[in-house]
Amino acid sequence: MSAAPAGEVVAVARSRRHGIGKERALTIRLLEGLGVDGDCHAGVTVKHRSRVRADPTQPNLRQVHLMHEEVFGELAARGFTVAATEMGENVTTRGVDLLGLPVGARLRLGADAVVEITGLRNPCKQLEALAPGLMKALLDRAPDGGLIRKAGVMGIVIAGGDVSPGDPIALRLPPPPHRPLDRV
Repeated sequence: MSAAPAGEVVAVARSRRHGIGKERALTIRLLEGLGVDGDCHAGVTVKHRSRVRADPTQPNLRQVHLMHEEVFGELAARGFTVAATEMGENVTTRGVDLLGLPVGARLRLGADAVVEITGLRNPCKQLEALAPGLMKALLDRAPDGGLIRKAGVMGIVIAGGDVSPGDPIALRLPPPPHRPLDRV
């Protein structure tokens, strides 16, 4: 994948159980078409509990959750103390405008892993367990009144590989016209 340098990986995490937060790791392995090895959300079909209840045969467009480190500074300015991986992301990034990416953008993480962005993470009530008001703090309004979700993006694994903190992130945009991200 030929792509432009964009940023770096700050933290990686996984969790075998559902719930808020994931356990930091030195390295995670992304598995093509599945997600993060050893993570409860890995699989071809949906694993997110509310999605499974609605239709367990849906394709899993939420194999990997990526969160931009920059949001932690924004939250700190509003009185919240939240660190990387505490909101359930698998990969915390720096220097990539994740929320501004279009559907189909691809991020190469490290030497081999490629994640295709499918949409936005919708902040959920579980975030309130970390700090009351956190869910609302991750929502904002655009000048036109549209809802802005700041809880990161979701993606699918196009190419597997190991990902570690400090790995470079390269970005490749899909051909235009670009579709803006919506919740998945």
